[in-house]
Amino acid sequence: MEVINFADSPSLVSQYMSELRDINVQGDMLRFRRNLQRIGEIMAYEISKRIDYRREPVQTPLGTAQCDVIDTDIVLATIFRAGIPFHQGFLDFFDHAQNAFVSAYRKYREKENFDVFIEYIASPKLEGKTVVIADPMLATGASMELCYRALLTKGTPAHVHVASIIASQKAVDYIKSTFPAGKTTIWVGAIDDEINSHSYIVPGLGDAGDLAYGVKE
Repeated sequence: MEVINFADSPSLVSQYMSELRDINVQGDMLRFRRNLQRIGEIMAYEISKRIDYRREPVQTPLGTAQCDVIDTDIVLATIFRAGIPFHQGFLDFFDHAQNAFVSAYRKYREKENFDVFIEYIASPKLEGKTVVIADPMLATGASMELCYRALLTKGTPAHVHVASIIASQKAVDYIKSTFPAGKTTIWVGAIDDEINSHSYIVPGLGDAGDLAYGVKE
């Protein structure tokens, strides 16, 4: 299974990542959301190099041009709520894509133990399509796996792109062990080595949902 880690090659993503992590910048929710969106746009561009195209004649005012147009059925999926601005970045570039939405949340049994529940799913048919699942924080991989299992009720995709801003190494390894190896690609802005007792990525950036939309009660 291929893992593309943008931190391996410094780029604009590196600048946006530094701002997302920086406690001195995080107070600006608009900038935080925009940086999630911008990284989504860059990842969308990179993913666009991995899909199929067909050559079509396009009429211009002066003649006919042979153009390459997308020949892949793409579905953009995300997990509420932190995934929304990240998802929008992909949608800005894949503007004709279909969309799927999943609501997943942690329910704590004890202070440090929780279960992940899927509460809502809205998705088109996915059989044979290319699915991008965008979720900013990939801490344990449990929410991503449950999201994927929920989406499978709508059909089996031809390929799945798992996209995250920050992932833990544990989560990357978990996705490798649970997703189909030949049909999955992982895209991350950075991979951090640790998760703490509450299953938050360290150093990470905190709670992406709260930073994007405000603290929940």
